[in-house]
Amino acid sequence: MGLSSRKPVHARYRDGAGGNDDRSKAARARRRWFRSGLSVAALFASALSVSAETLRVATWDVELSRKGPGLLLRDISAGKDPQLKAVREILDHVDPDVLLLMGIDWDYDGRALAALNATLARPFPYLYAPQPNAGLPSGVDLDGNGALGEARDAQGYGRFLGQGGMAIVSRLPILTTDTHNFSTLLWRDLPETSVNNAQLSNEALAVQRLSSVGHWDVPVAMPDGQTLHLFAFAATPPVFDGPEDRNGWRNHDEAAFWLRYLDGDLAQAPPNAPFVLLGDFDIDPQDGEGRRAALRALLSDPRLQDASPQSDGGKLAADADHKGDPSQDTADFNGPGNLRVDYVLPSARLQVTGAGVMWPAPGAPLAKAAERASRHKLVWVDILAP
Repeated sequence: MGLSSRKPVHARYRDGAGGNDDRSKAARARRRWFRSGLSVAALFASALSVSAETLRVATWDVELSRKGPGLLLRDISAGKDPQLKAVREILDHVDPDVLLLMGIDWDYDGRALAALNATLARPFPYLYAPQPNAGLPSGVDLDGNGALGEARDAQGYGRFLGQGGMAIVSRLPILTTDTHNFSTLLWRDLPETSVNNAQLSNEALAVQRLSSVGHWDVPVAMPDGQTLHLFAFAATPPVFDGPEDRNGWRNHDEAAFWLRYLDGDLAQAPPNAPFVLLGDFDIDPQDGEGRRAALRALLSDPRLQDASPQSDGGKLAADADHKGDPSQDTADFNGPGNLRVDYVLPSARLQVTGAGVMWPAPGAPLAKAAERASRHKLVWVDILAP
């Protein structure tokens, strides 16, 4: 997986063989091994026989959502969409080994995800994208406005099933038979739930799921037979509601779910293995709106570590009233301003060797691509393979 620099990823770009976009000789060797058809296990065995290898784990809300089903696939197939071109540029340069994509429209056959993957310079061999809660009809007037079947009546906001879903793509084998999908958990059934504060109707309380998109525990195979678990989720924004603050309470509990899981409070026991918690938490530790207790508990939890990924672009784009460190911001929003809402938090037993936010300074390589691709910026952390 190539030994990485400690510099922000955009600072490592330089064209040509041996340039900063070429993640060391080990990375080039890795690419040759993949093309030769060797198994991932053989790849790691070869790599680790020379030196310790790093694994780049990333998360990115790409905002690849369209107004109707099938339209994203149409745009990918046409090959002319500037946003899609920018997404490819970013992914080809950052070159993550494991990536959680969010804000990407889901379809039953996974055709849009497969089509996007096929456009990359180095497509991912393993894809995982079960049906999300986004756009899933609930059959109930969840927002209580007297109308049924609207986007806010879906289990997670969406005008059609799968709008703004999520997926994991990986160069390591995804152990699909060992995954745990918690997306059907009812909000009321979360231990220490806050749902009673959200003023849901009895009908809504009976069907409302906790996950607005999904909560997944997805293991991938590591070189020595161990597994690395990916705790993945994308939370609802803590806004766009009324004085009852339904979305604020739900956003809090979507993050609190992982505290309950790690504490062993759910029916499914947590794995006794290294893990990475990652996704769009949709809340900043200090700036913007939201109920921050669960987020702050995660960031201070001794079972997790925060590598505090940074970027030059975020630092230079700081809002005048910013409270937090703007270099750690991961999203460029109008209205609420720039916020840190996307996170990659490895478990404490993993060794972190680098981290960054793909937000180049104006005029730097890929700055325009990062701006065009999404308001959210790709966040990555490099860890040593066990």
